[in-house]
Amino acid sequence: MSTSNLGCVVVAVDVSEESMNALRWALRNLRLRSPVDGDLSIKPGGFVILHVQSPPSIAAGLNPGAIPFGGPTQVEVPAFTAAIEAHQRRITEAVLAHAVQICEEKNVAVNTEVVVGDPKEKICEVITNLNADLLVIGCRAFGPIKRMFLGSVSNYCINHVSCPVIVVKETS
Repeated sequence: MSTSNLGCVVVAVDVSEESMNALRWALRNLRLRSPVDGDLSIKPGGFVILHVQSPPSIAAGLNPGAIPFGGPTQVEVPAFTAAIEAHQRRITEAVLAHAVQICEEKNVAVNTEVVVGDPKEKICEVITNLNADLLVIGCRAFGPIKRMFLGSVSNYCINHVSCPVIVVKETS
């Protein structure tokens, strides 16, 4: 695949430096085709910075649980959920601001997209919806045990998206 044929490249970013290194790699190594006026075969896209935000229940990593001594078994704590959502918005804003700053330093205009859900599923969904030509994703250096329990987003995407995937591994 020639990089000059790329119309839409999605770069998935999160709080990890590996994802920002993948973004830097994409900006340094990929060139998108130039849009041609009136040519409907050229789809819009460019570089799309994608951040997947976890739902509040996953982000909390816990359920407040039952109130001891006979209280209800499932308690919705609105203030708790609202605090988690506000914290996640701040994280998302910081991640996107960092990614956009990296792009501005390279004089590359980008689009940003934020979705909420499981990163594995949502990245694949966005790739399909955008009809992306390429996914670029960073890879953390998980050991085999941690990877078995947590799974690998990059591995899942390689096997489930309809476009080529470039996994930028951590450099030592």
